[in-house]
Amino acid sequence: MKFKQSEVQNQRIERITTSHLVVGIDMAKETHVAQVTNYRGIVLTNRHLSFSNTIEGFEKLQRWMEGFQQKHRLKSVIIGMEPTGHYWWNLANWLTHKGLLVVLVNPATTKRNKENRDNCQSKSDPKDALVIADVVSRGYYYEYTRQTHVFQRLRTLMSDREFWVANSVRLQNRIIRWLDIRFPEYSSVFKDWTCKRSMATLKEWPTPQDLAGRSIPEIIAMWRKHMQRAGGSTGTQKAAELIAQAKRSVGDITALAEAKQDFERLITEFERISELLADMEKQLQALLHEIPMAAQLRSIKGLGPIFVASILAGAGDLRQYAHGRQLLRKAGLNLAESTSGKRKGQIIISKRGDSTLRKYLYLATIQLIGINPVFQELHQHNVQVKYMKKQQSVFKLVGKLARILIGMVHRAETFSPEKASHLVLQAA
Repeated sequence: MKFKQSEVQNQRIERITTSHLVVGIDMAKETHVAQVTNYRGIVLTNRHLSFSNTIEGFEKLQRWMEGFQQKHRLKSVIIGMEPTGHYWWNLANWLTHKGLLVVLVNPATTKRNKENRDNCQSKSDPKDALVIADVVSRGYYYEYTRQTHVFQRLRTLMSDREFWVANSVRLQNRIIRWLDIRFPEYSSVFKDWTCKRSMATLKEWPTPQDLAGRSIPEIIAMWRKHMQRAGGSTGTQKAAELIAQAKRSVGDITALAEAKQDFERLITEFERISELLADMEKQLQALLHEIPMAAQLRSIKGLGPIFVASILAGAGDLRQYAHGRQLLRKAGLNLAESTSGKRKGQIIISKRGDSTLRKYLYLATIQLIGINPVFQELHQHNVQVKYMKKQQSVFKLVGKLARILIGMVHRAETFSPEKASHLVLQAA
């Protein structure tokens, strides 16, 4: 399967014909601004349209566009807009529901093209709308395709999960900071402070002063309230270590009552968010059962449900991609290089795409290199035979993973280690 970005660019330009009305919209929270041109970029009005972010404003835009279509005898319309924050979402969905073609323009493209008409760096909403219409007429856009209901649900749930994961990380850092100040020796007893025995200790007796006067049987009895296997040799050893470290602790003891209140709130909130994340994971598992291609992706050893859900949430239906390079470009993982004359610039990752999708494709590849025999073999081949740096090999395998995912979906196949190894050894 061959894919070239130039071919797609040509197709986008060819799609805009002499019968097209090109509309550029600059998005804002309350009031949007629109400009119209023909397929050659000639402005068809002397004044822009300002309309509100309400149903009345949307209908006003529709009547305005229809008026220009009738006046200039244009049969089709293509509407371009910047995906600015979340402000564009409702208008784009409303226009799509009306059967109109909506395309999106990268804000970086608008910024770089704003001086094309007047050779001036000035910026205004009407000018931005006109620049958007200009770049759309030249094919510098990408299509807005509204995903099916199940993919929309998956994207919403994963976005929600990202928010709560970030909050969980902040809380964990705050709890570790608290322990470093009040009980710095605690980590020598419990390497993982989130285990059951540790959480029980932190709920009941978080400070060294609480533990120093306790006996081993008292601590084990307290653990039995929160877990079944509290005693034994492991429990006795841990209890003894806790008491010993508490007696020799150098932790801060100032404002101890207030500090304990703060810690109690942190632990309570951490547990609440952990329960939320566990419930979300169950919902994700149920949603993935409704997407047939998810089972295909899960057939790759090491690609767990969170990775599969993140990739599908960020990329949508993988059948819409003709080649893995399109998926890489969507994630901003395509390569970029700046060369001029005799100077050869450094090749870098463009990072012009969905940052969350980029993160999970990278983390999924790291996971596969650690678990999947095929990716382990390929990584070793890149490092030992081709003398690549480890990070270079990782990014090369990210591209290979993208091509494997798209190939599996288009061929309706599960992962085949023999076929994948043969493909990668030829192309890696």
